Amino acid sequence: MSLTDQIHDFGKRARAAARQLRQCTAEQKNAGLRAMSDELVAAQDAILSANAKDLEKAKAAGLSAAMMDRLTLNPKRIAAMADGIRQVAELPDPVGEIIRDWTRPNGLRIQKKRVPIGVIGIIYESRPNVTADAAVLCAKTGNATILRGGSESINSNIAIAAALARGGAKAGLPADAIQLIPVTDREAVRVMCEMDQFLDCIVPRGGKSLIEVVVSHARMPVIKHYDGICIMYVDAAADLAMAEKLIINAKCQRPGVCNAIETVLVHSAVAEKFFATTAPAILEKGVQLRCDERAFSKLANLNSPLVAHAAAEDFRTEYLDLILAVKVVDSIEEAISHIENNGSHHSDCIITADGRAAEQFLADVDSATVYWNASTRFTDGGEFGFGAEIGISTDKLHARGPMGLEELTTYKYVLRGSGQARP
Repeated sequence: MSLTDQIHDFGKRARAAARQLRQCTAEQKNAGLRAMSDELVAAQDAILSANAKDLEKAKAAGLSAAMMDRLTLNPKRIAAMADGIRQVAELPDPVGEIIRDWTRPNGLRIQKKRVPIGVIGIIYESRPNVTADAAVLCAKTGNATILRGGSESINSNIAIAAALARGGAKAGLPADAIQLIPVTDREAVRVMCEMDQFLDCIVPRGGKSLIEVVVSHARMPVIKHYDGICIMYVDAAADLAMAEKLIINAKCQRPGVCNAIETVLVHSAVAEKFFATTAPAILEKGVQLRCDERAFSKLANLNSPLVAHAAAEDFRTEYLDLILAVKVVDSIEEAISHIENNGSHHSDCIITADGRAAEQFLADVDSATVYWNASTRFTDGGEFGFGAEIGISTDKLHARGPMGLEELTTYKYVLRGSGQARP
């Protein structure tokens, strides 16, 4: 069987599974999720063995420490994945919700009802926990899913998807509700993008090149998880102790994720003090600072190998590493303009004690999530109370920000009449 025929077969089976899932009650789906969680724990040894193969291959390929961290599984992370599945099972099921209900003057009753999308294709890179998050959220909302992970985590993904499918099937969910393409051939991406007869929606999670390939080939709607060029602005009225705490958290806690900051903008009114006290504390964490001329001039006396001149492109780069671009600005308007022109509209933050400045920032920055005095690391489905997420959309339609359960549904209109005919 050719690769195209194989993936089309996945599509046919997913379409049939989606019809079955639509008929499942919330409790049936939740029982399936709990069984998936149990099976994931039971399969821990097999999953860790598969992950070890991926890590060995990644190390030989020279992946960065941050990327290795994204790829690594251990008993604690598997337990967290299993616990996350159970949390999703406890969340309210949005499917069947009546969004609006009204009756026309002629007696025709119209309801706007939330329903599953159908079959969702998800193409992602590196992080094997995405396999569980994506599959489980889709199952909870009555969607079948076809997964295609990256080559770095292929063995881990196969093991995780197999455990989830086994668990769901034991509880009575369709065996084909969760399917993973077991090859890393790039041709698989093109085939998925062109099979709109089977996929209702496709969600790419990964680098810009992957997303651009998906967008250029897709024949169905695409919900993009684009770059995470997140920016933190230290305002003239900022508490610099808070700024230090939040910058270090947003950059250093886990630098290889999309909600870590990549740029810091500093108002000139606090720049002298910031670069005398806050910047050295950031450097102590091993963060390289790529500075514009004004910032570099204030740090040059440190003679630190971690302080470098920034190029224009540094302010439009998602490093996913311990690197920060740093720029001095003269106003909040300049900061907002920089974010609009250089950011990725993912997650951006202002640090300030000035409520008026904060509200201006929150209103004018056109990003999926905007913050006042909090780390951008909170842009996460679990932190938002969604249980998990299928991605963080930087689109505006039909989902934006962390994609939880509601974002994996659409709606239809249900009309009930008593013989009405249009005059």
